[in-house]
Amino acid sequence: MHIGGLQKLSLIDYPGKLAAVIFTRGCNFRCPYCHNPELVIPQRYAQPLSVEDALDYLRDRRFMLDAVVVSGGEPTIHHDLPELLLRIRELPYLIKLDTNGSNPVMLERIIQQRYVDYIAMDVKTGLADYEALCRTRFCVGSIRRSVDLIKNSGIAHEFRTTVVKSLYTETDMSEISQLIDGCRRYRLQTARLDNAILDPALSAAEDFSPAEFAALRDRWEINTANPEVTQP
Repeated sequence: MHIGGLQKLSLIDYPGKLAAVIFTRGCNFRCPYCHNPELVIPQRYAQPLSVEDALDYLRDRRFMLDAVVVSGGEPTIHHDLPELLLRIRELPYLIKLDTNGSNPVMLERIIQQRYVDYIAMDVKTGLADYEALCRTRFCVGSIRRSVDLIKNSGIAHEFRTTVVKSLYTETDMSEISQLIDGCRRYRLQTARLDNAILDPALSAAEDFSPAEFAALRDRWEINTANPEVTQP
């Protein structure tokens, strides 16, 4: 596995915990608002960080940090993801996985082996529009399967959607609401629309005002459970 970056301290990526964030390199989606194109487009890849160097950092900080978030790119495209998670677990740390839900086979393995303590899945849009938004061909049914796996996993989790005004439709949000029905936590997030995103043309598009975004959150977000988990 190639690690594209390491954020040494985050106060927001793992709810209620001090965490480091490992960014895996490579992604099977091409979402236009992606703000990490250096992890997605091979021509933009920076020099990778070795797994051993990342683990050495985590080992040295094990009495200062609570958790590690494995994000991307898309972590589940890497066949050796379970090995990385197991090595982080042995240090030990709480582990959160960020995923786009496109690889339910890998996700099921991780859930069954209890390699993680928290899962966050991005639900991009309604299923009918998934391939168009993500600009790739894949089995859209994998998204539904991943949602069901996560909801029934017994592992703390959340679903989230990045909303961009020029791409937003009420139909898509209604479909997402039906897809994640029964989940305990769902949140919206705004995109960072600047020239650093994967499709710079989108940076010129009108975005939601703070008041408009607050209204969307009031309408669609779900928060019926404290996502905190205990230290293993």
